[in-house]
Amino acid sequence: MNKNDKLLIVFLVPILLIILLLFKLTSVKSNKVANVYYENQVILTIDLSGEEQDYNVKGYNGNVKIKAGNGKIKVVEETSEKHLCSKQGYIKESYETIVCLPNKIVIKITSNNDLDATL
Repeated sequence: MNKNDKLLIVFLVPILLIILLLFKLTSVKSNKVANVYYENQVILTIDLSGEEQDYNVKGYNGNVKIKAGNGKIKVVEETSEKHLCSKQGYIKESYETIVCLPNKIVIKITSNNDLDATL
């Protein structure tokens, strides 16, 4: 590498990083919605774009308390032996799922974004 190659790299890398950052900041935000299923039936649809709210749904073993908002969702409290559902924590992407087998509850996130991949 000569002096001109190094100079080109020094100027191009920051410019490319700025362009990448601008794409990331101006990308279209998708409206995320969480569907709560009980025995493969949608029992609740939650818009995740608003403020955090608490929801209660009836599971197989009892009530399941869900906290959702600000683009994420989690099970806060449920009736089961080991409380595995509430230990899963927040999910915020469409490829993540909360599965609460003792209560037969599944929570999936969907979005209106038709892209197969994002940055």
